[in-house]
Amino acid sequence: MSPPTSTPQQSFLHRHLGPSAAEQQQMLRTLNLASMEALLEEAIPPSIRLPQGHMAQSLPPGVSEQQALAELEALMGRNRISRSLIGLGYFGAVMPAVVRRHVLENPAWLTAYTPYQAEIAQGRLEALLNFQTLVCELTGLPVANASLLDEATAAAEAMGLSFAVCKRPQARRFLVDQNVYPQTMAVLRTRAAPLGIRLEVKAPGAFVFHEEVFGVLLQLPDAQGRLWDPTEVVSAAHACGALVTVAVDPLAQVLMAPVGALGADVAVGSAQRLGLPLGYGGPHAAFFATRERYKRQVPGRIVGLSVDAEGRPALRLALQTREQHIRRDKATSNICTAQVLLAVLVSFYAVYHGPDGLAAMARRVRRLTQAMAAALAQVGLTPALEPGFDTIVVETPAAAAILERCRAAGFSLRVMDDGKGLGFSLDERSTVEELEQLLALMAPGRSHLPMVELLAATKGALPVPERQDPWLQQEPFHKHRSETALLRYIQALAAKDFSLIHGMIPLGSCTMKLNAAAELLPLSWSSVAELHPFAPAEDAQGYGAMVRQLEDWLAALTGFAGVSLQPNAGSQGELAGLLVIRACQASRGQAHRRVCLIPTSAHGTNPASAVMAGLDVVPVACDSQGNIDLKDLHRKASAHSNHLAALMVTYPSTHGVFEVAIREICAIVHHHGGQVYLDGANLNAQLELCRPGDYGADLCHLNLHKSFCIPHGGGGPGVGPIAVAAHLVPFLPGHPLLACGGERAIGPVSAAPFGSASILTISWMYLRMMGATGLRQASAVAILNANYVARRLEEFYPVLFRGEKGRVAHECILDLRPLRSEAGVGVEDVAKRLMDYGFHAPTVSWPVAGTMMVEPTESEHKAELDRFCDAMVAVRQEVAAIASGAMDRHNNPLKRAPHTIAALTAESWDRPYSRRQGGLPGNQDPAEKLWPAVARIDNARGDRTLICTCPAVEDYAN
Repeated sequence: MSPPTSTPQQSFLHRHLGPSAAEQQQMLRTLNLASMEALLEEAIPPSIRLPQGHMAQSLPPGVSEQQALAELEALMGRNRISRSLIGLGYFGAVMPAVVRRHVLENPAWLTAYTPYQAEIAQGRLEALLNFQTLVCELTGLPVANASLLDEATAAAEAMGLSFAVCKRPQARRFLVDQNVYPQTMAVLRTRAAPLGIRLEVKAPGAFVFHEEVFGVLLQLPDAQGRLWDPTEVVSAAHACGALVTVAVDPLAQVLMAPVGALGADVAVGSAQRLGLPLGYGGPHAAFFATRERYKRQVPGRIVGLSVDAEGRPALRLALQTREQHIRRDKATSNICTAQVLLAVLVSFYAVYHGPDGLAAMARRVRRLTQAMAAALAQVGLTPALEPGFDTIVVETPAAAAILERCRAAGFSLRVMDDGKGLGFSLDERSTVEELEQLLALMAPGRSHLPMVELLAATKGALPVPERQDPWLQQEPFHKHRSETALLRYIQALAAKDFSLIHGMIPLGSCTMKLNAAAELLPLSWSSVAELHPFAPAEDAQGYGAMVRQLEDWLAALTGFAGVSLQPNAGSQGELAGLLVIRACQASRGQAHRRVCLIPTSAHGTNPASAVMAGLDVVPVACDSQGNIDLKDLHRKASAHSNHLAALMVTYPSTHGVFEVAIREICAIVHHHGGQVYLDGANLNAQLELCRPGDYGADLCHLNLHKSFCIPHGGGGPGVGPIAVAAHLVPFLPGHPLLACGGERAIGPVSAAPFGSASILTISWMYLRMMGATGLRQASAVAILNANYVARRLEEFYPVLFRGEKGRVAHECILDLRPLRSEAGVGVEDVAKRLMDYGFHAPTVSWPVAGTMMVEPTESEHKAELDRFCDAMVAVRQEVAAIASGAMDRHNNPLKRAPHTIAALTAESWDRPYSRRQGGLPGNQDPAEKLWPAVARIDNARGDRTLICTCPAVEDYAN
């Protein structure tokens, strides 16, 4: 491999890769190989491998951190940052400095994974429980999830829930308030069509309810700023058996009577204005709350309360049997990654302000809006509607001139659809002085009472029922009032969680690699954080250039012709890709193609996404080596030839192998008229080594939160762009409020035109610093690290799947099933025992039950790999001791794992092994270890009685 162009001290590649050149050579010798190229020749089929000198044409050579930051700063400096009052679900917000400094900029919060191993994830689980509690208290509904991707997606998921629980087969109509946000309307259309759902868009007063209606969506306040009492509409909907979803503004909901109390069955919305930057559209946490009877249809994650083995309260992910990784094509949703980091930020924002602070903020926004409306009336610009909460719409022939004056002075207002009016929305950043300035721009020279006097005359009352009862009385929202107390609370929670600051997280198919500080630094720049997603294109020239470059680079790396960065999670990339395929086929008169072939080894999002795209899932068998069974593929493709839409295939396979027959697999599908959708979850093994577009795929989605260094954030944010061949480019997703996508674009799959745009800068930085040469080395080292782990452990655990030449790709699957018959030890016991050794477990029981899938990534150095391997060997020796009778079969370190400090320091010790053997096996330093906050959690108990909010104050007292 060619060396980096800069010195090791300047090269980002030198810091991104874990093993040094000398360590790489040591590992290669362990594999009996002379060079890295020899490994790649054995791991990757020659029919798809790129030549060693290949360079992605549009990707420039890598540069230093300082050079990349300077380039990006100049690029984003082309954005015009104004004071945005556009609204439409995106508002000015102020993230408290203590939250920004100690959460958003803290790798302990950024680099954790979804809390599947709950005993070492109690911190973020508690923060998410606080988020769920906030949502339940706001909406008056008893069950909330731990965030969704954006408000539009949440509304579509509510439509899906309403459709799923309706038992009337003829009910396929969904009534939509004509004044929902335009991006929400567009996503609803995208999601409804494949399922055969008919949207009826009207003013709520014109709704006609009958047996074909299964649900209703209302928006409060709506896109025009109206706020009205929905109880009559709710009653009429319930009378015909329809569910009512209300998309509600969280700050308005602070003052309003909870929509649950007004009869809503589901409440959705965006929590963006609760402390999250605009970020040109994201990422932001959406919320979703519903009634108890629908808890098993809720999309996404739910944090629930249970107890641990020592009888103490403990948190975990609840009701997972409803999720896509278990229910597959029968799942309630394809959502996997959500917006955990953003939900955590919102939860601390609520803790920071408390209910009184939130109420004062909401009342102030309402009163400022009333005062501004009164002032406008005095200068002859009477609002077209009585402002409901924060939004004012003015119809005037002078709209264009007013908008231009405001723009020149640094204000961005909303242009109304008819071009005859303007609108603006106030927020927590609004001040009397700002409104005086705005009023002078809108009506220069006209007199009015001072804004201070107008404000004093307002009472802030709403035109709807208001909240009467105390709310948000749970202890976390009252206890941490000072910054000292909040800082300690944040750090106390962070100290309970295992993240990349503590050690390797070798989760297979998750790619927990380095999230470098230089990649994350631009998130704090105002040029990145403070642009509204619907700002005029001329104000977003920096974002536009950055997006185009990133699209070009990703297209070159995958061998495709075009890219859409809109999908804000891998699951949404899957859905977008399948909808693009369907649109292309429909344009050819092939809308009847509705069969999607999916290998039985596929991740659960694949079949769930296929069903959401209106496809019929037909499984394809895998052979004993984990490869797609070519005979079964031939048989299924032939049987469904006239109706075959696509094959969804993961490469390298979910079994961690480069399948030799991938070209033949693609050719079979193409022969029968289908398209090949490649799941790019494992792209980290391919960059600059092979390209999906070269070996036969028609499109793939990429997980920028895996291969391209966006941090997982404890379960989101993510970005799931799709890269497509030339014939699919015209169908890339568009958006109603900003030109993007193809000439014959499908509807949007995300609320914002470029999805979670602000974090695209992370992947831009990664690619700019690595260059093509660096990416090739990274993929090669990822493959090396996985093969090294496989070699070191193959004597102790069978490695289930290998390629033709005995090599794995970037991950390996260890078979732990023999441990059950030998010693009664299951894979969960080993996962919990690894916590005692100071590790987060690999992926458990997927894609094969009773196994562990290990993905070390290129960022872990040899010493860490050896430490992990030593721990796995030591666990195997403990199993042998159980099998021989040297350890009790039921009361042993594996069955009692993990061991907490509380257990180890208790007065009594009821176990037939030493305290050190239980809690500090190996040569660990107790001062450096992350100790599990709780003992093993009772999962079944937590599901039998779902508790997904914080205890009330009286419960703390008891």
